[in-house]
Amino acid sequence: MNNTMKVAVLLILGCLLWEGSGFPEQEKNPVFWKEWAQRTLKNALTLQELNKNVAKNLILFLGDGMGVPTVTAARILKGQLNGQSGEETQLEMDKFPYVALSKTYNTNAQVPDSAGTATAFMCGVKANEGTVGVSAASVRSQCNTTRGNEVTSILKWAKDAGKSVGIVTTTRVNHATPSAAYAHCVDRDWYSDGDMPPEAVQSGCKDIARQLFENIPDINVIMGGGRKSMYPKNTPDMEYPAEKKHNGTRKDGRNLVEEWTDRVKDKKGEYVWNKKKLLSLNPNNVDYLLGLFEPADMAYELERNEETDPSLTEMVDIAIKILKKNERGFFLLVEGGRIDHGHHEGKAKQALYEAVEMDRAITRAGLLTSVYETMTVVTADHSHVFSFGGYTLRGNSIFGLAPMVSDVDQKPFTSILYGNGPGFKVVNGVRENVSTVDYKQSNYQAQSAVPLRMETHGGEDVAIFSKGPMAHLLHGVQEQHYIPHVMAYAACIGQNKDHCRTKSGSAPSLKHISPMLAVLLTVTWILC
Repeated sequence: MNNTMKVAVLLILGCLLWEGSGFPEQEKNPVFWKEWAQRTLKNALTLQELNKNVAKNLILFLGDGMGVPTVTAARILKGQLNGQSGEETQLEMDKFPYVALSKTYNTNAQVPDSAGTATAFMCGVKANEGTVGVSAASVRSQCNTTRGNEVTSILKWAKDAGKSVGIVTTTRVNHATPSAAYAHCVDRDWYSDGDMPPEAVQSGCKDIARQLFENIPDINVIMGGGRKSMYPKNTPDMEYPAEKKHNGTRKDGRNLVEEWTDRVKDKKGEYVWNKKKLLSLNPNNVDYLLGLFEPADMAYELERNEETDPSLTEMVDIAIKILKKNERGFFLLVEGGRIDHGHHEGKAKQALYEAVEMDRAITRAGLLTSVYETMTVVTADHSHVFSFGGYTLRGNSIFGLAPMVSDVDQKPFTSILYGNGPGFKVVNGVRENVSTVDYKQSNYQAQSAVPLRMETHGGEDVAIFSKGPMAHLLHGVQEQHYIPHVMAYAACIGQNKDHCRTKSGSAPSLKHISPMLAVLLTVTWILC
């Protein structure tokens, strides 16, 4: 019986032996913990043999707003959804062998925003808040500070190296995180030209939606929301034609979807706007895919229409199947973007279900790729002022109450709380009694210490989980902009290519290819 099976058997036995004490009977025995630690130690010892292969594929999973407390709470939720206590559960990202911390500050902000951080983990350069794909010499909203300050992303480095590239997000495809992959914009809110001040348009600055199709015109896979930024102003949305708020917003009269479709019609290109059409595609017959499933951001996972909107996991599945056809490999950015939105709204349940869904997508990506040739990194852009505590007992619902009442106002409180946000509630001059409301419903806004219409980001470090070639280089406490440099080094793209010939001057290892091809490659290497 291998170690994985042993762990599974122990977990099953644990469930069977669970008693009223609040934890499995076997946990009372010190041997249980010692044997678990020894298995973990044996696994850790195998990591002494470092994976120094060249990464053919690169996948970056970005949980927007997924701070460490969110990771822990999502782990418990995942376990509880599977009928377990939750604390002992492993997320897929927990299984990655290497973990580091990322310092998330922007050049001009101690507590960052998603645009400046995206520029860091995509372009390898720290930047000012609110700006994407430009250096810190650019000033937010000042169009004339764009030119000459553009910085390129790892997606472009991969494309320039001949790899296929893709973007998958649950936000709109021209939101802060995905836009750093292709755009150079001094204002993250310039989604379309209809969102820009006239003087910026007149000065030659381009909106982000336009840059998606013009800056790197051959991105292989683009999936998420954002339809209304692609169509002329007042054009009814194909899914919600009667709702004017979803109409097109472009003032230049351009139909960017139509332009893209015309450009790829003879290149195995497909445009889809619903789940049925997406899942009907044969990835072997598609080289370019544009999927825009909502006018703006996609729906929360808890509210998703499973008939019309694909899950993040379903989008990732299709994306990898299209991208992996390229013999040179691929780069894929995957954003679980609405974790952040749930927290901003004080809706912890929405945020945590988004995180669990992203973890499912990570699992799916792992099944479709090999750790020997694919470097996978999971991280966050920033944290939130989200916490859970209150001395809750083992197995307590992550959305439940603390086991005591406040010793100040004698009222109960939920384990999950926010430092600030819309959940600040006062009834008759005192804190709301949460036992009088349904604190487990999907849109419950957890109580906060300070009233704000929107909860804020947190400034603490976030985790970086990594596996695959050169993943060991993501270690310790690092600046956030270090991440794409490591990934580029692992794949021998961008500025990191010198090491791709061994330090001794000999040709790279050829042990995994045929003898004849090895001879040809060696001769070519010598001649070059």
